[in-house]
Amino acid sequence: MATLFTKIINGEIPGTFVHTDDKCVVFLDVAPMTEGHVMVVPREEISHWIDADQELLDHLMAVAKKVGEAQKQAFDCERIGLLVVGYEVPHLHIHVLPTNSMDDFDISDRAPMQTPEQLEGPAEKIRQALSQLS
Repeated sequence: MATLFTKIINGEIPGTFVHTDDKCVVFLDVAPMTEGHVMVVPREEISHWIDADQELLDHLMAVAKKVGEAQKQAFDCERIGLLVVGYEVPHLHIHVLPTNSMDDFDISDRAPMQTPEQLEGPAEKIRQALSQLS
């Protein structure tokens, strides 16, 4: 059975994408920890990050870095944080989020579910910053 993220990747469930390539996608988290919080998700269904091959992990981190650079520019934050947790959805994903303090990493303090319209503003900021980095 396809994971929630595979359904988003396949367009069966809406997603607000800021990057896609042949190995992964990046879309905004619908319950963000901070404005501009995204997830880098491989197209391949891999449950645990340690089961991914090194080439894929390298690619995911390179994409996370580029998106993080764009987030830093777009949201004027102190740092860009990364989380790899793996309990919410059994499909490898890297949370990449603009941060200003350790409080931003409190996974229990997330925003309410956002609509695609609410996510479009932060997504467009990231897309614009990504286009300037290319």
